[in-house]
Amino acid sequence: MIRPQETSTRDRRSLDGLWSYTQDTEGRAQEQGWASAPLPGSRPMPVPASFNDLVTDARTRGFHGDMYYQRKVRIPRGWADQRVTLYVESATHQATVWVDGTEVAQHQGGYLPFEVDLSGHVQAGDEALLTICVNNQLTFQTIPPGVTEESPSGEKQQIYWHDFYNYAGLHRSVWIAASPRTRVEDVTVTTDVDGPAGVVGYDVEVAGGDDHEVRTLLRDEDGEVVATGTGPSGTLRVEEVQLWQPGAAYLYTLEVQVVRGEEVVDSVLQTVGVRTVRVDGTRFLINDTPFYFTGFGMHEDHVTIGKAHNDAMMVRDFNLLRWIGANSFRTAHYPYSEAVLDHADREGIVVIDETPAVGLNMGLGGGIFGGQGYKTFSPETVNEETQRVHAQVIRDLVARDKNHPSVVLWSIANEPESETPEAEDYFRPLFDVAREADPTRPVGFVNVMLAPHGTCRVSQFADVLMVNRYYGWYVNNGDLASAEVGFTQELEGWATEGKPIIITEYGADTMPGLHQLPAEPWSEEYQRDYLDMNHRVFDAIDAVVGEHVWNFADFATKPGIMRVGGNKKGAFTRDRQPKAAAHLLRQRWSDR
Repeated sequence: MIRPQETSTRDRRSLDGLWSYTQDTEGRAQEQGWASAPLPGSRPMPVPASFNDLVTDARTRGFHGDMYYQRKVRIPRGWADQRVTLYVESATHQATVWVDGTEVAQHQGGYLPFEVDLSGHVQAGDEALLTICVNNQLTFQTIPPGVTEESPSGEKQQIYWHDFYNYAGLHRSVWIAASPRTRVEDVTVTTDVDGPAGVVGYDVEVAGGDDHEVRTLLRDEDGEVVATGTGPSGTLRVEEVQLWQPGAAYLYTLEVQVVRGEEVVDSVLQTVGVRTVRVDGTRFLINDTPFYFTGFGMHEDHVTIGKAHNDAMMVRDFNLLRWIGANSFRTAHYPYSEAVLDHADREGIVVIDETPAVGLNMGLGGGIFGGQGYKTFSPETVNEETQRVHAQVIRDLVARDKNHPSVVLWSIANEPESETPEAEDYFRPLFDVAREADPTRPVGFVNVMLAPHGTCRVSQFADVLMVNRYYGWYVNNGDLASAEVGFTQELEGWATEGKPIIITEYGADTMPGLHQLPAEPWSEEYQRDYLDMNHRVFDAIDAVVGEHVWNFADFATKPGIMRVGGNKKGAFTRDRQPKAAAHLLRQRWSDR
């Protein structure tokens, strides 16, 4: 699937802006035919945006169920005889699409895009009524999981076990696009290095006909052609290649053409960063040079717009990453906007790309969010259907992000139950799915503190050990001396596995402006002392190849006594101002 783009043969139109919006609170939309006429009782709703923080009453903000977005779309007159598609970058968590009252698509999965062929449903020059029903309900068969329970008052409540707010809506851009009927359907790029030369492998899938040839041209950043090829697959050799390096990105552009005689029937563009990634013992190598991850787990989370993508917010976040000396981040706990990965490619920021498989751990849910009485793996909870959905999410993530040089490691789950035989059976085939989808990158998952070294049954499948640890916060709170001893002992155990270790989360909630001497939990001084202790532990273990503070910035969570106004573990406040810890991290990471 090729993202909408503008080339000599393709066109696109953004559908971002104000849409009509209505929540189906009584479950009557289908029988009343909402998709065939203007939505009843609608209000304006911006796209992209989460709907939750744009309203003022709690019931509407916390709604879970079907919500309808609608607008009229004019198909450009010049798109006659073209394949016309709808491209939705994110509909959290499920979507159904209608055109003029006719259902044309359904999609499950809130953080990855889907495409709908509208060619048989619209006419160039005409106007069409586009309706998208977004459903934000979670079940044990969705990724992430959740369940609907009835409260004592009789209200239905959405229960979920991920520690961030379940924002919903059309979170990223929506497009209509035109492409030729004989077209490039997909491009897969791989890169390698052979001495001073770069090797770019490509594989092109063409749809819509057989009477064609494939031609490829690779251009450098000055637009000069440095290599050409023919055929749907092959390799291009770039002498004196400029490598894509962390902190020093260089991007070539691959043009893939479908040609018939001398006519270019279709043309698509794909950026290419030439680099290698591999694991060697306890070393993580980029371009055969040991790489040490510094940075954060992050969230797509901003005041008012929730999880909506916004270019201005993105640029601010990347500038803060540069300022603080971070070279990487993890897309915790879901795939981020494609625009974010594009920017990471340009900026030379390294990415650990994660699926939305967070909350697959009822033990953690009971321990932090209150008892709930469910078993993680069972025929009634996380089961074979969940595993099937999870596998498809992994395939879809790899299909979307496989060509990004910034992406160096796949994370297929965050903090799942991993100490039981059922967990081992669940995850073993999922690692196989990830490696089949992409044999060029390492694969891992993020281990939780409930499955310490010696008890985890899933880490055996991982190329890299990623662990979240909160010694000094959830364990040994306020006793950093004991926390240091305990953390050191556990990491020494993990180091015997002979794999690289990335500390993918460590952090302490901190109220900005709270100062205390002596330092106590929640103060800015304690956050600094806590980070210093963790860093001493990391520096003493050679197998540790990275540190990602949890979190980059404070973020919204569901209300509860565990979180006052959200999670406060950020090095920056939610409006992106530095806490004292940010200056400590800047000094440490800038010296590396």
